[in-house]
Amino acid sequence: MSLYNPCNLCPRSCGLNRLSGETGFCGESASLRIAAAVLHRGEEPPLVGTGGSGTIFVSGCNLGCVFCQNYQISRREGGMASLGKEVSAETFAEICVKLRDRGAENINIVTGSHAIPCLVQGIAAAKKEGLQIPVLWNSSAYESTDALELLREHIDIYLPDLKTLDGGIAAKFFNAPNYPAVAAAAILKMIDMARGKVIIRHLILPGYLESTRSVLRWFAENAKGRAQLSLMTQYTPIPNREQTAPKRYLRADEYETVLGWLEEFEIEDGFCQELVTGSDWLPDFRRPNPFSSELSVPVWPDH
Repeated sequence: MSLYNPCNLCPRSCGLNRLSGETGFCGESASLRIAAAVLHRGEEPPLVGTGGSGTIFVSGCNLGCVFCQNYQISRREGGMASLGKEVSAETFAEICVKLRDRGAENINIVTGSHAIPCLVQGIAAAKKEGLQIPVLWNSSAYESTDALELLREHIDIYLPDLKTLDGGIAAKFFNAPNYPAVAAAAILKMIDMARGKVIIRHLILPGYLESTRSVLRWFAENAKGRAQLSLMTQYTPIPNREQTAPKRYLRADEYETVLGWLEEFEIEDGFCQELVTGSDWLPDFRRPNPFSSELSVPVWPDH
């Protein structure tokens, strides 16, 4: 827990004393807050299986994506904390066990980069309670390699985003101009630690296909054969929110162009989401079940 004072866990290196309640860019103190835990069926097929992925949504975030679908839990707005409840390591372990007992294929920790020390304690506590299903690290990859080293003995499968390799796009849309170099190094670290148990996700941004092409080229040159690629088409303008990001869905011709690049770079190992439009699947963390009943089953908090 001393790593929270001064906090340099992530590449922002805020240097604040989160143990005393100070909050950095992530908006969180040293306390771990969880927004929801669900059996989620919206992940890649091998992660969902028959029981669903036991997905735990951590409150706060060290990125600032202007089109974040989870904005209710990822950031402070209007002076108000994001949604979520403070939990101890023991409660986190109980949540993991509940998910397992409800049939979860794995424990899928979403957006926990700013809370690694607490999460390591929670995972260790869960394993003491007999948790044996795989633990997944689902992150933006905006993480230092030193922080990732703390996860080596606790995480089985890594699900990092590779959002962009363009510094201008990273600054404009993700509030992190150094994201490209940081994420590339972090993903290579994950590949080395997980020995092939890595799925690199990339969301195609409408109107920014050259950014996607750069990501595909990087994958082909650095990760092909050592990781899988998950190409996502679900970019959705968030209703009733001001944002500088694209205000439309991906077009069919853009989708076909990217599929052609997969062939060009001979990328075959992974997943490609069908073209998705519409906002019905967007989560609302104010509801007992943030997603539709077809997509998830709520497990925690109890309502």
